[in-house]
Amino acid sequence: MALAAAEQEPPDVILLDIDMPEMNGYEVCERLKANSHSSDIPVIFLSALTATEDKIRGFQAGGVDYIAKPFQFEEVQVRVDTQIRLRRARQTEHALLEQTLGGAVSTLWELVQLTSPMLALRSRAIREIALWVTKRMAIADPWQLELAATLSLVGCLALPEEVFEKGYCAETLTPEEHRMFQAHPETARRLLSNIPRLEVVAAIIRHQLKPGAESSPEEASALGAQILHVALQLDRRIYRGATPESALVELNLLRFNSRILKALEGYTPEHTEFAVHRLPIREIYAGMVLEKDVLSSDGNLLVLKKGTILTETWIARLENFAKSRRAQELVDVRIPKPVAQLIEFASRISNTRPTLS
Repeated sequence: MALAAAEQEPPDVILLDIDMPEMNGYEVCERLKANSHSSDIPVIFLSALTATEDKIRGFQAGGVDYIAKPFQFEEVQVRVDTQIRLRRARQTEHALLEQTLGGAVSTLWELVQLTSPMLALRSRAIREIALWVTKRMAIADPWQLELAATLSLVGCLALPEEVFEKGYCAETLTPEEHRMFQAHPETARRLLSNIPRLEVVAAIIRHQLKPGAESSPEEASALGAQILHVALQLDRRIYRGATPESALVELNLLRFNSRILKALEGYTPEHTEFAVHRLPIREIYAGMVLEKDVLSSDGNLLVLKKGTILTETWIARLENFAKSRRAQELVDVRIPKPVAQLIEFASRISNTRPTLS
């Protein structure tokens, strides 16, 4: 019951005796540390066992402190307060790290969209497949794999588009083109190595084409690379026109990881129907997709590529070009149909307002 309560409503700290019925304190602590929902809760042992080996076993089980009975209340209070402060400091640092990483990844993602909307589209598909696998394999805290899938093709920014297209579709490449395509995971690894705490993410991406080669000793990296490898192979086949079912049959025949393929049974790519609208720049919003290239008014400069998923940054770019009269003020965009229907309805309402007589 206590273990379930700690998982549902994690306390700031746990005071734990060792001599207890049914399960001793060491076992309880080990179970707490094995559960991702309670692993970061500080455990302080309170016990009449004062032998050195008892204390060592407590720390080996995951305890952060050990107080021998009899004890002074003031001493326990000070030690508890210390552990609470330390835990809250770690939580603050973790939140700050998540925000920093999120900002860095968002910047990279926007660069991918600006440079190659096709890379962005394939990256989203790969991420979708990887997340499907993590849910069905019950992988706890899969944020590293999700980041790796999202940024798996960032190294392809260094490739000519025709080389990426040929390589991704398994078309015949020249020896030089083959070398270029095979090098993109290492290019991504070098780029991500400049961002602290992304070592596992970089390792997953580095081994995406050959997950068994020079595999990292870290289990998260090794399994992540295998999942990313299968996700890439599945998406490449779907991109070439295969159904998910036929693609999975082929991957099974090629003896890809059977556990991952089992998790992919029933997978179907998300499908959203779009409607094309021509809108003034002031009426577009984040999430719409450009239907055509946007060029400068003289046709000599590409402002944004067809297929770009619009963000606030790219909308601001369009607005700035329009204000300087260097780009058209009407753009063709694709909008998810339910949203497009709402826009059309709102437009009809605004155009048929009753007039006061």
